[in-house]
Amino acid sequence: MLVIRFFRVGKKDQPAFKIVVTEKEKSSVKGLFIEEVGFYNPLTKEKVLREDRIKHWLSVGAQPSDTVHNLLVSAGLIEAKKIDVHKKAKKKEEKAAAAGEKPAEKPVEVKPKQTEEATEEKKEETIAGSPGEEKPTEKAVEQKPNQVETEEKKGANS
Repeated sequence: MLVIRFFRVGKKDQPAFKIVVTEKEKSSVKGLFIEEVGFYNPLTKEKVLREDRIKHWLSVGAQPSDTVHNLLVSAGLIEAKKIDVHKKAKKKEEKAAAAGEKPAEKPVEVKPKQTEEATEEKKEETIAGSPGEEKPTEKAVEQKPNQVETEEKKGANS
């Protein structure tokens, strides 16, 4: 089956398209197409269409892609309605309504209010620390060797 579609040319971020006739199963990426029938630059809105060749391929049975179809409709080469190329996604609620179901309701989570006493207890715990937690004593701090003392001993031994 023949198809009329875009073949991208141009630099990065500067697209330009050749309008080509090719086999549907074969990719036109490598430049293997039957015939070039037009050109389209979306940045400058420049379009060059070979009307006689496009009409010939349409009469032979070539099908335009959706975007090429819309381009041909806007150019006046074919009489038809434009095709929605970018279809909007349906929301879950719309799909459920179409199926006749009610939309799923989210469960509401109810949190109990905290009393003033409970919040005061939490404040005291954060200030005092956890009940099972032991604080380091001064003895533990004194038992650790001081770094300055060890350096002095090393210097005296040398």
